[in-house]
Amino acid sequence: MKARYANRIEKARELMIEKDLDLLFVVNRENLIYFTGLTQIECLAVLIPREGEPCAVTLWLDADYVERESGLTTYGYYFPRESLASKVVERIKAYGFKVPRIGFERYFVDFAVYDGLRRAFPEASFTGASDLFYRLRSIKEPTEVELLRRAAAAACRGMEAAIKSVRPGVTELDILAEAEYAMLKAGSGGSSFRPQVVSGERVLLTHPCASNKKIAPGEAVVIHLGATYEGYCAKMCRTVAVGRIPPEQENIYYLLLEAQGRAIAALRPGVTAGTVDAAARQVVEVAGYGDSYLEVVGYGVGLRQSEFYPIVGRGREEVIEAGMVVDLLLPTIYRPGIGGPRVTDVIYVGREKNEILTDYPRELVRV
Repeated sequence: MKARYANRIEKARELMIEKDLDLLFVVNRENLIYFTGLTQIECLAVLIPREGEPCAVTLWLDADYVERESGLTTYGYYFPRESLASKVVERIKAYGFKVPRIGFERYFVDFAVYDGLRRAFPEASFTGASDLFYRLRSIKEPTEVELLRRAAAAACRGMEAAIKSVRPGVTELDILAEAEYAMLKAGSGGSSFRPQVVSGERVLLTHPCASNKKIAPGEAVVIHLGATYEGYCAKMCRTVAVGRIPPEQENIYYLLLEAQGRAIAALRPGVTAGTVDAAARQVVEVAGYGDSYLEVVGYGVGLRQSEFYPIVGRGREEVIEAGMVVDLLLPTIYRPGIGGPRVTDVIYVGREKNEILTDYPRELVRV
Protein backbone atom coordinates (compact mmCIF):
# COMPACT_ATOMS: atom_id res chain seq x y z
CA MET A 1 0.00 0.00 0.00
CA LYS A 2 1.30 3.46 -0.88
CA ALA A 3 2.47 5.41 2.15
CA ARG A 4 0.08 8.34 1.67
CA TYR A 5 -2.97 6.10 1.64
CA ALA A 6 -1.64 3.85 4.40
CA ASN A 7 -1.46 6.90 6.65
CA ARG A 8 -5.05 7.84 5.81
CA ILE A 9 -6.25 4.31 6.52
CA GLU A 10 -4.51 4.29 9.90
CA LYS A 11 -6.22 7.55 10.80
CA ALA A 12 -9.54 6.05 9.71
CA ARG A 13 -8.92 3.08 11.98
CA GLU A 14 -8.38 5.36 14.96
CA LEU A 15 -11.83 6.84 14.36
CA MET A 16 -13.30 3.37 13.80
CA ILE A 17 -12.22 2.43 17.31
CA GLU A 18 -14.06 5.47 18.68
CA LYS A 19 -17.24 4.40 16.86
CA ASP A 20 -16.79 0.67 17.58
CA LEU A 21 -16.80 -0.27 13.89
CA ASP A 22 -15.42 -3.50 12.46
CA LEU A 23 -15.34 -2.42 8.84
CA LEU A 24 -15.70 0.66 6.65
CA PHE A 25 -17.46 0.11 3.34
CA VAL A 26 -16.37 2.76 0.82
CA VAL A 27 -18.09 3.34 -2.54
CA ASN A 28 -18.55 7.11 -2.58
CA ARG A 29 -16.42 8.63 -5.35
CA GLU A 30 -14.94 11.27 -3.03
CA ASN A 31 -13.79 8.73 -0.46
CA LEU A 32 -12.51 6.41 -3.17
CA ILE A 33 -10.31 9.25 -4.42
CA TYR A 34 -9.17 9.87 -0.85
CA PHE A 35 -8.12 6.27 -0.21
CA THR A 36 -6.84 5.34 -3.69
CA GLY A 37 -5.94 8.53 -5.56
CA LEU A 38 -7.97 7.31 -8.54
CA THR A 39 -10.34 9.75 -10.25
CA GLN A 40 -11.34 7.81 -13.37
CA ILE A 41 -12.71 4.50 -12.18
CA GLU A 42 -16.20 3.03 -11.84
CA CYS A 43 -17.57 -0.10 -10.16
CA LEU A 44 -15.11 0.14 -7.27
CA ALA A 45 -15.35 -0.47 -3.53
CA VAL A 46 -12.73 -0.28 -0.80
CA LEU A 47 -13.00 -2.32 2.41
CA ILE A 48 -11.15 -1.11 5.50
CA PRO A 49 -11.24 -3.56 8.43
CA ARG A 50 -10.31 -2.37 11.88
CA GLU A 51 -7.63 -5.06 11.84
CA GLY A 52 -6.11 -6.75 8.82
CA GLU A 53 -5.21 -5.64 5.32
CA PRO A 54 -7.61 -3.30 3.49
CA CYS A 55 -8.57 -4.26 -0.04
CA ALA A 56 -10.34 -3.05 -3.16
CA VAL A 57 -13.00 -4.77 -5.26
CA THR A 58 -13.64 -3.85 -8.89
CA LEU A 59 -14.39 -5.30 -12.33
CA TRP A 60 -11.74 -7.85 -13.29
CA LEU A 61 -10.81 -5.71 -16.30
CA ASP A 62 -9.61 -2.91 -14.00
CA ALA A 63 -8.22 -4.95 -11.11
CA ASP A 64 -4.55 -4.81 -12.14
CA TYR A 65 -4.76 -1.07 -12.78
CA VAL A 66 -6.39 -0.35 -9.42
CA GLU A 67 -3.86 -2.47 -7.53
CA ARG A 68 -0.90 -0.90 -9.33
CA GLU A 69 -2.08 2.69 -8.86
CA SER A 70 -3.47 2.46 -5.33
CA GLY A 71 -1.21 -0.16 -3.80
CA LEU A 72 -4.26 -1.96 -2.39
CA THR A 73 -4.71 -5.69 -2.86
CA THR A 74 -7.51 -5.77 -5.42
CA TYR A 75 -10.04 -8.49 -6.21
CA GLY A 76 -11.82 -8.53 -9.55
CA TYR A 77 -15.34 -9.76 -10.13
CA TYR A 78 -16.58 -11.28 -13.39
CA PHE A 79 -19.84 -9.70 -14.45
CA PRO A 80 -22.58 -10.95 -14.92
CA ARG A 81 -21.97 -14.17 -13.03
CA GLU A 82 -20.56 -12.08 -10.17
CA SER A 83 -21.35 -8.57 -8.97
CA LEU A 84 -19.73 -5.90 -6.86
CA ALA A 85 -22.06 -6.91 -4.02
CA SER A 86 -21.29 -10.63 -4.21
CA LYS A 87 -17.53 -10.08 -4.33
CA VAL A 88 -17.68 -7.60 -1.43
CA VAL A 89 -19.65 -10.11 0.65
CA GLU A 90 -17.07 -12.78 -0.22
CA ARG A 91 -14.21 -10.56 0.94
CA ILE A 92 -15.96 -9.54 4.16
CA LYS A 93 -16.49 -13.20 5.01
CA ALA A 94 -12.83 -13.86 4.19
CA TYR A 95 -11.91 -11.44 6.99
CA GLY A 96 -13.75 -13.82 9.33
CA PHE A 97 -16.71 -11.54 10.08
CA LYS A 98 -20.12 -13.07 10.78
CA VAL A 99 -21.94 -10.13 12.36
CA PRO A 100 -19.76 -7.16 11.43
CA ARG A 101 -20.51 -3.60 12.46
CA ILE A 102 -20.22 -1.97 9.03
CA GLY A 103 -19.89 1.80 8.66
CA PHE A 104 -21.58 3.33 5.63
CA GLU A 105 -21.14 6.70 3.96
CA ARG A 106 -23.80 9.40 3.80
CA TYR A 107 -24.61 9.05 0.08
CA PHE A 108 -24.40 6.93 -3.04
CA VAL A 109 -24.69 3.33 -1.92
CA ASP A 110 -26.40 1.57 -4.81
CA PHE A 111 -29.47 -0.33 -3.64
CA ALA A 112 -28.36 -3.58 -5.32
CA VAL A 113 -25.08 -3.41 -3.39
CA TYR A 114 -26.79 -2.57 -0.11
CA ASP A 115 -29.35 -5.33 -0.69
CA GLY A 116 -26.56 -7.85 -1.24
CA LEU A 117 -24.92 -6.85 2.02
CA ARG A 118 -28.10 -7.00 4.10
CA ARG A 119 -28.88 -10.45 2.72
CA ALA A 120 -25.50 -11.67 3.90
CA PHE A 121 -25.18 -9.87 7.23
CA PRO A 122 -27.62 -8.60 9.89
CA GLU A 123 -28.82 -5.15 8.83
CA ALA A 124 -29.14 -4.14 12.48
CA SER A 125 -25.33 -4.02 12.68
CA PHE A 126 -25.07 -1.46 9.84
CA THR A 127 -24.47 2.13 10.88
CA GLY A 128 -23.89 5.55 9.38
CA ALA A 129 -20.28 6.71 9.48
CA SER A 130 -20.44 9.89 7.39
CA ASP A 131 -19.08 12.01 10.25
CA LEU A 132 -16.01 9.77 10.40
CA PHE A 133 -15.20 10.40 6.74
CA TYR A 134 -15.78 14.15 6.98
CA ARG A 135 -13.63 14.47 10.10
CA LEU A 136 -10.89 12.41 8.49
CA ARG A 137 -10.85 14.55 5.36
CA SER A 138 -11.09 17.87 7.20
CA ILE A 139 -7.33 18.22 7.83
CA LYS A 140 -5.59 18.57 4.48
CA GLU A 141 -2.14 17.23 3.67
CA PRO A 142 0.23 19.55 1.75
CA THR A 143 -0.41 17.63 -1.47
CA GLU A 144 -4.15 18.15 -1.05
CA VAL A 145 -3.71 21.87 -0.46
CA GLU A 146 -1.74 22.15 -3.69
CA LEU A 147 -4.56 20.44 -5.60
CA LEU A 148 -7.01 22.86 -4.02
CA ARG A 149 -4.81 25.77 -5.13
CA ARG A 150 -4.95 24.46 -8.70
CA ALA A 151 -8.73 24.18 -8.54
CA ALA A 152 -8.98 27.68 -7.07
CA ALA A 153 -6.77 29.12 -9.81
CA ALA A 154 -9.08 27.60 -12.43
CA ALA A 155 -12.13 29.05 -10.64
CA CYS A 156 -10.51 32.50 -10.71
CA ARG A 157 -9.94 32.19 -14.45
CA GLY A 158 -13.59 31.32 -14.86
CA MET A 159 -14.67 34.30 -12.77
CA GLU A 160 -12.52 36.63 -14.84
CA ALA A 161 -14.08 35.34 -18.07
CA ALA A 162 -17.59 35.52 -16.64
CA ILE A 163 -17.24 39.13 -15.49
CA LYS A 164 -15.82 40.20 -18.87
CA SER A 165 -18.91 38.79 -20.60
CA VAL A 166 -21.53 40.54 -18.40
CA ARG A 167 -23.48 43.20 -20.28
CA PRO A 168 -27.15 43.98 -20.99
CA GLY A 169 -28.77 41.59 -23.43
CA VAL A 170 -26.64 38.51 -22.85
CA THR A 171 -28.20 35.56 -21.07
CA GLU A 172 -27.09 34.02 -17.80
CA LEU A 173 -26.18 30.90 -19.79
CA ASP A 174 -24.03 32.96 -22.16
CA ILE A 175 -21.99 34.15 -19.18
CA LEU A 176 -21.76 30.66 -17.72
CA ALA A 177 -20.54 29.25 -21.05
CA GLU A 178 -17.61 31.66 -21.06
CA ALA A 179 -16.78 30.80 -17.46
CA GLU A 180 -16.97 27.04 -17.97
CA TYR A 181 -14.76 27.19 -21.08
CA ALA A 182 -12.15 29.29 -19.30
CA MET A 183 -12.07 26.94 -16.30
CA LEU A 184 -11.67 23.86 -18.50
CA LYS A 185 -8.87 25.57 -20.42
CA ALA A 186 -7.23 26.35 -17.08
CA GLY A 187 -7.17 22.65 -16.19
CA SER A 188 -10.43 22.15 -14.29
CA GLY A 189 -11.94 18.70 -14.41
CA GLY A 190 -15.42 20.24 -14.42
CA SER A 191 -17.65 22.11 -12.03
CA SER A 192 -18.04 20.84 -8.49
CA PHE A 193 -21.75 21.82 -8.42
CA ARG A 194 -24.41 23.38 -10.66
CA PRO A 195 -22.93 26.82 -11.30
CA GLN A 196 -25.01 29.87 -10.52
CA VAL A 197 -25.23 32.90 -12.78
CA VAL A 198 -28.39 34.69 -11.67
CA SER A 199 -29.73 38.20 -12.01
CA GLY A 200 -32.62 40.45 -11.04
CA GLU A 201 -35.17 38.89 -8.70
CA ARG A 202 -33.56 35.47 -9.17
CA VAL A 203 -30.63 36.44 -6.92
CA LEU A 204 -32.76 35.67 -3.86
CA LEU A 205 -33.37 32.04 -4.82
CA THR A 206 -31.72 29.56 -2.49
CA HIS A 207 -30.14 27.19 -5.03
CA PRO A 208 -30.55 28.81 -8.45
CA CYS A 209 -28.67 27.95 -11.61
CA ALA A 210 -28.06 29.79 -14.89
CA SER A 211 -31.05 30.24 -17.21
CA ASN A 212 -31.99 31.85 -20.52
CA LYS A 213 -32.93 35.08 -18.73
CA LYS A 214 -31.30 38.13 -20.31
CA ILE A 215 -29.29 40.55 -18.22
CA ALA A 216 -30.95 43.98 -17.87
CA PRO A 217 -29.50 47.38 -16.89
CA GLY A 218 -29.81 48.19 -13.19
CA GLU A 219 -29.57 44.57 -12.08
CA ALA A 220 -27.13 42.78 -9.80
CA VAL A 221 -25.65 39.62 -11.28
CA VAL A 222 -24.44 36.96 -8.84
CA ILE A 223 -21.79 34.60 -10.25
CA HIS A 224 -21.08 31.49 -8.17
CA LEU A 225 -18.60 29.12 -9.82
CA GLY A 226 -16.82 25.91 -8.93
CA ALA A 227 -13.82 24.11 -10.41
CA THR A 228 -12.08 20.82 -9.69
CA TYR A 229 -8.55 19.50 -10.00
CA GLU A 230 -7.93 15.76 -9.62
CA GLY A 231 -11.13 15.52 -7.62
CA TYR A 232 -10.49 18.48 -5.30
CA CYS A 233 -12.95 21.37 -5.36
CA ALA A 234 -12.83 25.14 -5.11
CA LYS A 235 -15.64 27.64 -5.41
CA MET A 236 -16.09 31.37 -5.32
CA CYS A 237 -18.82 33.97 -5.68
CA ARG A 238 -18.77 37.57 -6.81
CA THR A 239 -21.44 40.18 -7.54
CA VAL A 240 -21.57 42.43 -10.61
CA ALA A 241 -23.58 45.66 -10.81
CA VAL A 242 -24.88 46.29 -14.34
CA GLY A 243 -25.07 50.07 -14.45
CA ARG A 244 -26.65 51.68 -11.39
CA ILE A 245 -28.19 49.25 -8.93
CA PRO A 246 -30.27 50.39 -5.92
CA PRO A 247 -28.00 52.00 -3.29
CA GLU A 248 -29.48 49.76 -0.59
CA GLN A 249 -28.50 46.67 -2.59
CA GLU A 250 -24.99 48.00 -3.06
CA ASN A 251 -24.78 48.64 0.68
CA ILE A 252 -25.81 45.03 1.34
CA TYR A 253 -22.86 43.81 -0.71
CA TYR A 254 -20.37 45.87 1.28
CA LEU A 255 -22.02 44.82 4.52
CA LEU A 256 -21.49 41.17 3.58
CA LEU A 257 -17.96 41.92 2.47
CA GLU A 258 -17.25 43.37 5.91
CA ALA A 259 -18.86 40.35 7.58
CA GLN A 260 -16.73 38.03 5.46
CA GLY A 261 -13.58 39.93 6.40
CA ARG A 262 -14.41 39.65 10.10
CA ALA A 263 -15.04 35.93 9.75
CA ILE A 264 -11.74 35.37 7.91
CA ALA A 265 -9.90 37.30 10.63
CA ALA A 266 -11.55 35.15 13.32
CA LEU A 267 -10.74 31.91 11.48
CA ARG A 268 -7.71 30.48 13.26
CA PRO A 269 -6.65 27.25 14.97
CA GLY A 270 -8.25 26.65 18.35
CA VAL A 271 -11.45 28.68 17.97
CA THR A 272 -14.85 27.11 17.46
CA ALA A 273 -16.76 27.31 14.21
CA GLY A 274 -19.45 29.17 16.15
CA THR A 275 -16.93 31.88 17.06
CA VAL A 276 -16.14 32.43 13.38
CA ASP A 277 -19.85 32.64 12.59
CA ALA A 278 -20.41 35.11 15.43
CA ALA A 279 -17.77 37.47 14.02
CA ALA A 280 -19.72 37.73 10.77
CA ARG A 281 -23.15 37.63 12.38
CA GLN A 282 -22.42 40.57 14.65
CA VAL A 283 -21.85 42.81 11.61
CA VAL A 284 -25.17 41.76 10.11
CA GLU A 285 -27.12 42.05 13.36
CA VAL A 286 -25.78 45.51 14.21
CA ALA A 287 -26.96 46.62 10.76
CA GLY A 288 -30.46 45.34 11.60
CA TYR A 289 -30.59 42.32 9.28
CA GLY A 290 -30.20 39.48 11.76
CA ASP A 291 -33.69 38.17 11.05
CA SER A 292 -32.93 37.94 7.29
CA TYR A 293 -29.73 35.93 7.56
CA LEU A 294 -29.00 32.19 7.53
CA GLU A 295 -27.75 30.02 10.39
CA VAL A 296 -24.70 28.78 8.46
CA VAL A 297 -21.98 30.88 6.77
CA GLY A 298 -19.57 28.21 5.55
CA TYR A 299 -18.50 24.60 5.25
CA GLY A 300 -15.35 22.61 4.91
CA VAL A 301 -14.11 22.29 1.33
CA GLY A 302 -12.11 19.45 -0.21
CA LEU A 303 -13.31 16.49 -2.21
CA ARG A 304 -16.80 17.98 -1.95
CA GLN A 305 -17.62 21.62 -2.55
CA SER A 306 -19.44 21.57 0.80
CA GLU A 307 -18.08 19.10 3.32
CA PHE A 308 -20.01 18.60 6.54
CA TYR A 309 -17.06 19.09 8.88
CA PRO A 310 -16.55 21.73 9.97
CA ILE A 311 -19.84 23.54 9.51
CA VAL A 312 -19.39 27.23 10.28
CA GLY A 313 -22.65 28.39 11.81
CA ARG A 314 -24.42 29.75 14.84
CA GLY A 315 -23.32 27.95 18.00
CA ARG A 316 -21.34 25.24 16.18
CA GLU A 317 -18.77 23.60 18.45
CA GLU A 318 -16.35 22.10 15.93
CA VAL A 319 -12.83 23.31 16.71
CA ILE A 320 -10.98 24.92 13.82
CA GLU A 321 -7.61 23.25 13.21
CA ALA A 322 -4.58 24.14 11.13
CA GLY A 323 -4.84 22.40 7.78
CA MET A 324 -8.57 22.87 7.39
CA VAL A 325 -9.99 24.50 4.28
CA VAL A 326 -13.37 26.26 4.51
CA ASP A 327 -15.51 28.58 2.45
CA LEU A 328 -16.85 31.88 3.79
CA LEU A 329 -19.40 33.61 3.34
CA LEU A 330 -22.35 31.69 1.90
CA PRO A 331 -25.55 33.63 2.69
CA THR A 332 -26.98 36.93 1.54
CA ILE A 333 -29.56 39.16 3.19
CA TYR A 334 -32.93 37.68 2.29
CA ARG A 335 -35.04 40.78 1.80
CA PRO A 336 -36.82 41.51 -1.50
CA GLY A 337 -35.58 44.54 -3.38
CA ILE A 338 -32.30 44.96 -1.52
CA GLY A 339 -30.99 41.45 -0.80
CA GLY A 340 -29.26 39.01 -3.10
CA PRO A 341 -25.61 40.12 -3.46
CA ARG A 342 -23.11 37.51 -2.31
CA VAL A 343 -19.38 36.96 -1.90
CA THR A 344 -17.72 33.61 -1.22
CA ASP A 345 -14.10 32.48 -1.00
CA VAL A 346 -12.15 29.36 -0.08
CA ILE A 347 -9.66 29.83 2.76
CA TYR A 348 -6.82 27.60 3.96
CA VAL A 349 -6.25 27.75 7.72
CA GLY A 350 -2.52 27.95 8.38
CA ARG A 351 -0.73 27.65 11.71
CA GLU A 352 0.36 31.28 11.58
CA LYS A 353 -1.91 32.90 8.98
CA ASN A 354 -4.71 32.12 6.55
CA GLU A 355 -4.41 31.89 2.79
CA ILE A 356 -7.32 32.90 0.57
CA LEU A 357 -7.03 30.32 -2.19
CA THR A 358 -9.54 32.06 -4.47
CA ASP A 359 -7.28 35.07 -4.83
CA TYR A 360 -9.46 37.42 -6.89
CA PRO A 361 -10.61 41.03 -6.17
CA ARG A 362 -13.63 41.11 -3.87
CA GLU A 363 -14.87 44.65 -4.48
CA LEU A 364 -18.27 45.06 -6.12
CA VAL A 365 -17.72 44.82 -9.89
CA ARG A 366 -19.31 47.54 -12.03
CA VAL A 367 -19.97 47.22 -15.75
